[in-house]
Amino acid sequence: MASIASNRVRPAAVAGMFYPGDRRELAQAVDAMLAAAAQPMPAQPVPKAIIAPHAGYVYSGPIAASVYTLLKPARARITRVVLLGPTHRVAVRGLALPEADSFATPLGTVSVDRDAVAAIRKLPQVTISSAAHAGEHSLEVHLPFLQTVLDPFKLAPLAVGYAEPDEVADVLDVVWGGPETLIVISSDLSHYLNYREAQAIDRRTAEAILELRTDITHEQACGATPVTGLNLAAQRRRLTPRLLDLRNSGDTAGDKNRVVGYGAFAFFESTQHAH
Repeated sequence: MASIASNRVRPAAVAGMFYPGDRRELAQAVDAMLAAAAQPMPAQPVPKAIIAPHAGYVYSGPIAASVYTLLKPARARITRVVLLGPTHRVAVRGLALPEADSFATPLGTVSVDRDAVAAIRKLPQVTISSAAHAGEHSLEVHLPFLQTVLDPFKLAPLAVGYAEPDEVADVLDVVWGGPETLIVISSDLSHYLNYREAQAIDRRTAEAILELRTDITHEQACGATPVTGLNLAAQRRRLTPRLLDLRNSGDTAGDKNRVVGYGAFAFFESTQHAH
């Protein structure tokens, strides 16, 4: 089996486009979005898994911040992030790991978790593809948020292509871990509908996510495959999902004729869930 080349850095592909390319400007932007989000209450549980959007920060950043702020109390505890996002540019069968052993953003580099990669690679639905990761924004845009709310952590990044929910859930099962592991699913919701249509469809999609359904389509969510995989894992492990924010680009920075929908969801383990 070929070993992964050492010290290969996956450089930021969308810095300066989806989010600021300047380190200070990026830090200020993320801090401002987190500060504007509702802050976690004392003793509020920290989610085991989250779903957050991946558009340009001017469009979806405030929605993502609404769930990322909940991670602050676990800053030192979470040391591994399993990050799944859909492929937009390269067709992939199954789920693809990168060849790189770190990912760079203007805020610094994040090391890929070698142990997690070694465990995931054993599954038949998992491949290795530099091409799938090279220009992909769906994973990258989450890293500055994670770098801001967490102390240094290791990353298990997966670009998700054509796969069944159980294939995704089985991967999550391998790296589920304990309180040190956070699962992040990257997904936007509906695309290019008018404002009212998008609101109606995204509300139904949000209800489907809260019901942990596995029949969500790519018309409803571009990250439908990782979303339904998480929903299946959440069924198995009795996680409780909560909707934190549901808006679209017409609410944040775009016109209302052709909008993209965004939702932020937190999934809590039963021992964590506040009743």
